[in-house]
Amino acid sequence: MSNTGNGLKSNDSSRPREPIASPYMPKYPDPMSNISNFKIIESTLREGEQFANAFFDTAKKVEIAKALDAIGVDYLELTSPAASEQSLNDCRVISSLGLKAKILTHVRCHMDDAKLAIESGVDGLDVVIGTSSFLREFSHGKDMDYITQKAIEVITYIKSKGLEVRFSTEDSFRSDLVDLLSIYKAVDKIGVTRVGIADTVGCANPRQVYELVRTLRSVVSCDIECHFHNDTGCAIANAYTALEAGATHIDTSVLGIGERNGITPLGGLLARMYTADKEFVMNKYDLTKIRDVENIVADSVEVTVPFNNYITGYCAFTHKAGIHAKAILNNPSTYEILNPHDFGMNRYVSIGHRLTGWNAVKNRVEQLNLGLTDEDAKHVTQKIKELADVRPLSLDDVDTLLRAYHQAKDQGLHGEVLNKIATPDMIATINAAHEK
Repeated sequence: MSNTGNGLKSNDSSRPREPIASPYMPKYPDPMSNISNFKIIESTLREGEQFANAFFDTAKKVEIAKALDAIGVDYLELTSPAASEQSLNDCRVISSLGLKAKILTHVRCHMDDAKLAIESGVDGLDVVIGTSSFLREFSHGKDMDYITQKAIEVITYIKSKGLEVRFSTEDSFRSDLVDLLSIYKAVDKIGVTRVGIADTVGCANPRQVYELVRTLRSVVSCDIECHFHNDTGCAIANAYTALEAGATHIDTSVLGIGERNGITPLGGLLARMYTADKEFVMNKYDLTKIRDVENIVADSVEVTVPFNNYITGYCAFTHKAGIHAKAILNNPSTYEILNPHDFGMNRYVSIGHRLTGWNAVKNRVEQLNLGLTDEDAKHVTQKIKELADVRPLSLDDVDTLLRAYHQAKDQGLHGEVLNKIATPDMIATINAAHEK
């Protein structure tokens, strides 16, 4: 047995050991949890249309629908056909594509909306009505008795037509709990497919979500869908917590686009759930296609994919600090909880900066097949740090330095070639010399 220097022994066979398991999974799984058994309702073509820059014509909607279907999302939610004549036509077109995903549309709790939606050919209706005091007073002006009566009427009609139906309250977290549970129990009793909770203004936190979903789970037998806005940055955390508490379906949109700051982003949710149960997520969804649909949507709504976007941002798998780079090169799991290759991405070790380490430079030497020693890598690393104190170097700059050093070493002049380069701009003179 060896002592590690901090009072711990590195090979103490007498100490009881826990089974090797993911530290991100609960030690004793909650029997109500659905983190390994959930469905995604992808709402880019409904909630996403409410994004400030969004305008999707029919061809673009079809392109997005097919791209989302290729990922394997369970449902596609479309704008209500009551919104406009084109919205009605879009429902008909996408419903006729023969996609694997079920097609839903989102409608007000109103019989006319329900009848029009049913005629559009969708597989199910997502019915919604506001229940908070704010919305009852300043939006539709109806009391809870009216809301309950209307919900039962509309749901019964939709069910009679053989379609799925979800009933959701709007602004759920600012609604009275007794009102919520009362109406959810009423619609569950008549056989609604799902009930929905909506954090319409993004005010909820994970603890509130867990308590509400767990309470609702104890009074209804149907599925539970959750819709979280991201105004205060909790959408992904709230979605994950909802699944822990017993929710079954989560609403998402590509890049999180939607009203105001949008809702739970599809890529972000899949990253979170991959960490929780990699096997389930990878067997169900094609994670390599996330980048494709994000590029389609970003281009359509005239935004760029954020630099720190989950999975696909250009910094998502970039490593810079020397100690990080060394560990990553030895074992990527040291500083990556997501494997970029599972998402069709690649990691990048940035080396043209003052924080670089010689292990990262040595790795680049090996990639270029230059055959330099560890000492050589250390010498070039010192020069990179010196030059990068003036400005960062591009990968081409670093490669030029390495090749020039390698060529000079064959002539015994490798020390001199580094000494001659006093500024980053002088690297260009090496390129010019090579071109001659």
